[in-house]
Amino acid sequence: MDPRQRVAGEISRLVGGQLQDQLADQVKRRFAAWNDPRAKLDRRYRRSSRVLTFWLIVLALLAVVGTLTLLGVLPTAAGVVAALGFAGTGVLAVRTGARMRALGAQRERLAVTAPPVRAPLPARSSAARLPMERLDEAEDTLRELLRQLDSAHLTSVPGESVAQARATGDEASLALRAVSHQLQAVERARDTAPPLDRGPLVEGVRRLRAQLDEGVNGYCALVAAAGRVLAESTAAHPRQVLVDATDHLAGLASGLREISHWA
Repeated sequence: MDPRQRVAGEISRLVGGQLQDQLADQVKRRFAAWNDPRAKLDRRYRRSSRVLTFWLIVLALLAVVGTLTLLGVLPTAAGVVAALGFAGTGVLAVRTGARMRALGAQRERLAVTAPPVRAPLPARSSAARLPMERLDEAEDTLRELLRQLDSAHLTSVPGESVAQARATGDEASLALRAVSHQLQAVERARDTAPPLDRGPLVEGVRRLRAQLDEGVNGYCALVAAAGRVLAESTAAHPRQVLVDATDHLAGLASGLREISHWA
């Protein structure tokens, strides 16, 4: 086979594989967004709102018919039918309104208790994919650990220590995702740059990936510390382990913020 054809075939397979990965990721994200509990409640709330609007329009029309009957414009039979229809439609409208209030209350509770909506994971071909997968899993674990540590019935860990760990974890997550976005942007620049200009971009991807790994490792260290505190919550000084890990992660988050702003 001609070398040029072989190279073209390899490039075609590489591009085709990347497109398939991107398409699979997009389908997965849309499926997850459709099945998100908040999205389901929003759809049910919107359907109930449209139904309530329909009942209100029917009530308005029946009220007009009743008014015209009282004025003698329409026969009495029409007024009787309008009155019966108004009563039945009114019941349906009240029930729909009650359903909307219940759905609204569920939405408010879910907004407080449900985990935050996450940004889509990087493409499978990106160097940021694996660290972000680890971060997603670590965030879920830390959220559950801190929820249990925050319960006075389970542990005696001070609430301010748990709140500080939670705030530091959120701050570190934002900083890590900022570095991930920066890494993906450098990857796109590397892929589109002329071959002779790719050297610094390849080095930039490698450096950002190393910093991203370091940050995720620090986040996982906080998760491990929270797990140890929960396991040893009856020890003499369980708070210090969590405080030390929180301080270390706060330092990492500060460094990552500087990287994302100036690198």
